[in-house]
Amino acid sequence: MRSPRRSRSRPRSRFRWDSSGLRQITRGLGTLDAEIFETVARSDSPALDATMRPLSRAADHSTLWFAIAGGLALSGRPTAQRAAARGVATLAVTSLLTNQVAKRIRARPRPTPTTVPLQRRGHRLPTSNSLPSGHSASAAAFALGTGIENAPAGLVLGGLAGLVGLSRVATGAHYPGDVLAGFGIGASVAVIGARLVPPITEHSVAVPAASRDLAPPRPRGNGVVAVVNPSSGSGDGRSVVDAMRSELPDAEIIELGPDDDVEALLRDAAGRAEVLAVGGGDGTVAAAARVALDTGLPLAVFPAGTYNHFAKDLGITTVADTVASLAAGDVMRVDVAMLNDDHVILNTASIGAYPHFVRTRGRLQHRWSRPFATAVALTATLRRTRPVRIRVDGTVIETSLFLLGNSLYQPSGFAPSRRVRLDDGLLDVRILEVGHRFAVMRLLGSLVAGRLERSPLFHEMQVPEFSFSAVDGPVVVAHDGEIGESFQDATFRVAYRALPVYAPRRRD
Repeated sequence: MRSPRRSRSRPRSRFRWDSSGLRQITRGLGTLDAEIFETVARSDSPALDATMRPLSRAADHSTLWFAIAGGLALSGRPTAQRAAARGVATLAVTSLLTNQVAKRIRARPRPTPTTVPLQRRGHRLPTSNSLPSGHSASAAAFALGTGIENAPAGLVLGGLAGLVGLSRVATGAHYPGDVLAGFGIGASVAVIGARLVPPITEHSVAVPAASRDLAPPRPRGNGVVAVVNPSSGSGDGRSVVDAMRSELPDAEIIELGPDDDVEALLRDAAGRAEVLAVGGGDGTVAAAARVALDTGLPLAVFPAGTYNHFAKDLGITTVADTVASLAAGDVMRVDVAMLNDDHVILNTASIGAYPHFVRTRGRLQHRWSRPFATAVALTATLRRTRPVRIRVDGTVIETSLFLLGNSLYQPSGFAPSRRVRLDDGLLDVRILEVGHRFAVMRLLGSLVAGRLERSPLFHEMQVPEFSFSAVDGPVVVAHDGEIGESFQDATFRVAYRALPVYAPRRRD
């Protein structure tokens, strides 16, 4: 006969979740929130009565922030313009996240504004969910987003954002907790945005003031001999030629033909010029810079190419910019990078697949954001490209992406876009090392996390001279958008402020 089965009771867990404590804390915070609201609402302050309602109303629909962004954009200062763009973009993302997501998470009724003085109350009581404050979220997003690019503007706007948050409590629209939650959302979006799209900041390198030469004014182009490629920039060169003929009637303008020798034409033009001018892509401009250096002539650059990197970094975006510099006699001296003392580099030089990476990223940016396009382009390039082995200071480095810039580029990382100065006397060298296990995955992880600069596989240095030797035979060095020659040994050095070039004074 079987003995009866004894029931075994499982030992009860010693640790049990007790939500009562959390509920008590939540109720306590809610009570404190309401008491602070009542204190602010009942305060007898003529200053609050006079300022809070107009300030809160000005921030409706982000009108206040858009007006400030417009003023920054019209200031003409690049840092202020970037600050305005980032501030508006951050505000837009924050507004969408706050109104379409955050306000739907937890329903909280608006405070009863009966204790708020009548002259301080808002014109209309909002009917949407009280938590979080959309005005406060937008204020924090715009202020912090702006401050990421322009710290002084961000400091001032941070104070204004705080006042906007106070106005939402003082006018009876929100509890203080709603305002703090809004501030947290706006600040978080701004910080995440800064990691995904790093701001353009100046390197902490002391650079002397720009070197300027005195030049005679040439408002009609007297003494200017220009060589222009009318077919450059997918045909935009023709419009540049027409504008030059209209604005500079005394200048001699030579149009490049498809079979012309560019360097021969430039040297011939330099023989009778007081100012050598050029219009074309960066490769054509680099050839003109070589001739200008050899002859001691100042160079005038007209943006007629597809990208015009050198002209843009000089502050020249239109023919009118160069014409104005000629008329004012504004000549500054900029650096050029020399490759083995024979080849002039105005922008960048590269080995490996960097040109392919740039083209792929540019094509993808029309559909996706810049960070995502960068990651996809980097993945495709590293997977399809055969690495190159170079020896640097006795160490062999296996790389697929190598970039060297004339002067320091911004931002850090492997997607530089512009230069703040063109006369700092330094080369900007960036190398992605791939000769390690799981190198591609490690690099992509660092890129997504915004920590590429700290990866041991990424090398970024600022030096006046840089050399490498190819381990497995000569490698092709591309520079300024042109496929260059092959080199077994390559030495790059800076010719410090060697090239006089016409540039607007606002570039300083």
